[in-house]
Amino acid sequence: MNEVLRLAMANKGETAESLAGKVGVDPKTAGRWIADGRVPHPRTRVAVATVLGRQAEELWPEPFRRRDLPWFREWADLEQKASSLRSYEPLLVPGLLQTEAYARGVLATGGLMSPTEVEEIVAGRMARQRVLERESPLQLVAVIDEVVLRRQVGGDRAVMAGQLGHLAELSDREHVQVRVIPAENPWHTGLAGPFVLARTPDGGEAAYLDNQLRGQVVTERADLASLSARWESVTGEALPRRQSIELIREVATTWR
Repeated sequence: MNEVLRLAMANKGETAESLAGKVGVDPKTAGRWIADGRVPHPRTRVAVATVLGRQAEELWPEPFRRRDLPWFREWADLEQKASSLRSYEPLLVPGLLQTEAYARGVLATGGLMSPTEVEEIVAGRMARQRVLERESPLQLVAVIDEVVLRRQVGGDRAVMAGQLGHLAELSDREHVQVRVIPAENPWHTGLAGPFVLARTPDGGEAAYLDNQLRGQVVTERADLASLSARWESVTGEALPRRQSIELIREVATTWR
């Protein structure tokens, strides 16, 4: 039972039926939030919290619990504040665009993490994706190499079919662009490694670099300038947005 939610409703004189009517759900669904401890969709959590005059994390603290690795938290916080991200990834679908099954497949490879660790990081990765669903969503441009679409992750081909379908669906959103560098293109500067460039609403800039051990947040102007030049280079190699979506959908059919 969600006792915090029950008391908050009682204080506002709300029943499951009245609350359901105000946030647009079935009364049985609202009842399950209390009796079974079910956690609603992020947008519904915000709507309920507004009606009750509380913070969503007070009513449902579990989705807000930090699950990311300590060394990653500086970047995770920057990511949540960012107004735009420019991401280049030569080997994997970027984390903000991964399905749960794909993320699990990536993290479980090699048995280097326990199942519990894998699930904790997967949960954190899914929570990070809320930046794409907020009222003023993050503007994301992601450039990936075609090999990302063709390399199997997870033991089931359905994982890749689902991931590419998800990627195509996200690419149709106004605030998300996924552009693909064709496999036949020659060696280019981006193949030296993945990177992400972030810009915050106040004009601040930072970047993130990843390696086999941990990631690094970069803020030095000279480093940011160098990465920006590399970004211009990789985007110059990539297909336009519509052609990229067509390629993603085409490759998705090969995984079915």
